[in-house]
Amino acid sequence: MNPLRNPTRLKQFSLLLVLAGLAISVYLSYVKLADLDVVCAASGAINCEVVQNSVWSRLAGVDLALLGALAWLIMGALLLLETRIELLAGHGGLLIFGISLFGFLFSMWLIYVQGSILQAWCLWCLAHELVMTLMFLASAARLRLLLAT
Repeated sequence: MNPLRNPTRLKQFSLLLVLAGLAISVYLSYVKLADLDVVCAASGAINCEVVQNSVWSRLAGVDLALLGALAWLIMGALLLLETRIELLAGHGGLLIFGISLFGFLFSMWLIYVQGSILQAWCLWCLAHELVMTLMFLASAARLRLLLAT
């Protein structure tokens, strides 16, 4: 059976993505709050410190990694509770899709900022943006299945 048509597989994949995204966000938050150097192969255009310490790494005074961790926690909670709470059974998939759509679009903005404005790349950030993109695609596939039923 095609995994894109299997709601159980998509949910399991989404939960794995939540764990991966949360791990990256928590790590980046920890190094920022503890004022540690991020583990990164700094060479040429790869420079996590430039990205992590830029004005673009905060939104309204809050570190983006913390906001990312919050988004992953919310999506994880929605995934875990959507079969237990009636309201989420009907709308949880749509909420997850909306959050991941915003996260995906914001990730694309951050890729632009890294490449065009900062001219430096953070491998941790790119990994996070890849995980968010995969979450968006998985949530779109899940929503499609939910709407088809």
